Amino acid sequence: MTTMNTRSLEQPTLEDNYLTYTRGIMSWVLTLDHKRIGVMYLVSVLGAFLLGGVFALLVRTQLLVPDGLIMDQDQYNQAFTLHGGIMVFLVIIPSIPAALGNFVMPIMLGAKDVAFPRLNLMSYYLWVIGALCMVYAMVGGLDTGWTFYTPYSIDESSAMSGVIPAVTGAFILGFSSIFTGMNFIVTIHRLRPDGMTWFRMPLFLWSIYATAVIQVLATPVLGITLALLAVERAFGIGIFDPALGGDPVLYQHFFWFYSHPAVYIMVLPAMGIVSELIAVHSHRHIFGYSFIAWSSVAIAIFSFIVWGHHMFTSGQSQLMNVIFSFITFSVAIPSAVKVFNWLATMYKGAISWNTPMLYGMGFIVLFLIGGLTGLYLGTLAVDIHLHDTYFVVAHFHYTMMGSALIGFIGGLHHWWPKITGKMYNENAGRFAFVLFFIGYNMTFFTQFMLGSHGMPRRYGTYPADAGFQTYHIISTIGAYIMAIAFFTMAGYFLASVFGGRRAASNPWGGRSLEWQCTSPPPHDNFSEQPAVGDCYDFSVLRWDDATNGYVWREDIEHPGMTHSEASGE
Repeated sequence: MTTMNTRSLEQPTLEDNYLTYTRGIMSWVLTLDHKRIGVMYLVSVLGAFLLGGVFALLVRTQLLVPDGLIMDQDQYNQAFTLHGGIMVFLVIIPSIPAALGNFVMPIMLGAKDVAFPRLNLMSYYLWVIGALCMVYAMVGGLDTGWTFYTPYSIDESSAMSGVIPAVTGAFILGFSSIFTGMNFIVTIHRLRPDGMTWFRMPLFLWSIYATAVIQVLATPVLGITLALLAVERAFGIGIFDPALGGDPVLYQHFFWFYSHPAVYIMVLPAMGIVSELIAVHSHRHIFGYSFIAWSSVAIAIFSFIVWGHHMFTSGQSQLMNVIFSFITFSVAIPSAVKVFNWLATMYKGAISWNTPMLYGMGFIVLFLIGGLTGLYLGTLAVDIHLHDTYFVVAHFHYTMMGSALIGFIGGLHHWWPKITGKMYNENAGRFAFVLFFIGYNMTFFTQFMLGSHGMPRRYGTYPADAGFQTYHIISTIGAYIMAIAFFTMAGYFLASVFGGRRAASNPWGGRSLEWQCTSPPPHDNFSEQPAVGDCYDFSVLRWDDATNGYVWREDIEHPGMTHSEASGE
């Protein structure tokens, strides 16, 4: 009878643990270990998230009263520009692929590292350089909005000298994203172990793969566009400036050809995380595996052909508006496939209502709101009236923050025991989720009402008699509640590192390969090649009180295989 390798039940020794395998700051600065690079990305992204969150609170505080509370108009423009730029380019885009993906993906494959470890480290330092450029832009000032729209970004009369540093930073960040995507594609193609065919991979890997393809194909368009923008601003060449024979709408086409796929660079990895959360914490085989896998591919394809729905009011032809509207509605189909399969997976499952599962459920609720309100904006007659109102702001945040960010937070809770080897306080985790969920909907659901009543976005003041103030007050209170939730999370995560209970190798009962190594993993991930089987067959596991985790059932032979494979069916 085959049982789990006893090594996987042992806590790592001091030398075995990737965190303590080598010592000193230089061992981190020059590391080629994908796990350490993932941790460095994680810390850096969370630092950027704190900075972007500060600007968000400044924006919400300004709007508490009609005439503005703490800033003038120019300062307000800079605050929302820096909030958007930092959150999009420094936080949401790299959060899951670069941080959690870097840490988890090679272990899920049973590999020792990514295909190109040095390129992986270079990608991180490119991110750091790009982030420094974005932060430096704060010194010179930046008031173009996070999209760097022309003619604002090429207006030579503007005193904003932070445009070129910010554009340069986004350009460098694009290279970091491309290199990460290339690395992940090659890793998944070349380092899958024997027995792990495409349709035996965890669904998180499918989402990371589809995301990497988008990163490699779409990001160069943004890089070229931003390079042209910087050249035009520096040398006055007529590319987007109509006074010099350029076309500002051309910039919008270029920008959104990248930036709508970028929406799925943010959302697709979160969908992969939710597939893992729902299956593992429902302790039930994922429903419709192949449909979920192919829906990730379908979303990646659709993402390249719907950019025009951002430009319904730009003056493009009515025929193109109709085509883009039709394709926009079509994107709902693969997204709905995922939601249906997640709900079907939970049906009759043994659901554990722990913190990761709560975030998985929260993702479904918030993603549905974001997706359904997207149908309104995809309808031509409605979008004309809602365009550039707070309705768009609310929809964007339900899609980006309510989906991508909540997926990231859920994944962080799910893999925190594996990353740190420590368990966080579960009651504190549930409390923080409730705070976050209440604060989030207070902040952004009221903005749908603001938009439907005509409140334009990017305005630091509003008429006192327009009826907007009550909604702004509720939205601002919600933002501060979310801030309390995030600081609560930071508190119990830090407390777990210094005083948390030791985590078992498999505290949740997962079946993918990362749960077959110790927590935290050894330097080389596995001492021997782990057994590859059905990564969603949870029947071969049982709870073990001695280790406070899940182990293989002793009455099941060939623990790396499903029942049908073990019996030769």
